[in-house]
Amino acid sequence: MLLPVRCFTCGAPLGHLWDEFKRRVQAGENPSKVLDDLGVHRYCCRSVMISSVSYIEEIALYYIVRARRLRAEGEVR
Repeated sequence: MLLPVRCFTCGAPLGHLWDEFKRRVQAGENPSKVLDDLGVHRYCCRSVMISSVSYIEEIALYYIVRARRLRAEGEVR
């Protein structure tokens, strides 16, 4: 899933809050407190922020492995 740019329900912008939210939650803060501090009060917006997971780093690893395999087999694309 890509990072949320807007709330899926109400359309409120959320993309500019994602990095701060992720950093503070990974540092050990309570997600509810972080969302309150960032001004995210609607339950629809809160659910989008809490349930979003960034898979881009994991997906990139598979792409790199696939590219190496293709090069090793001589199938350059």
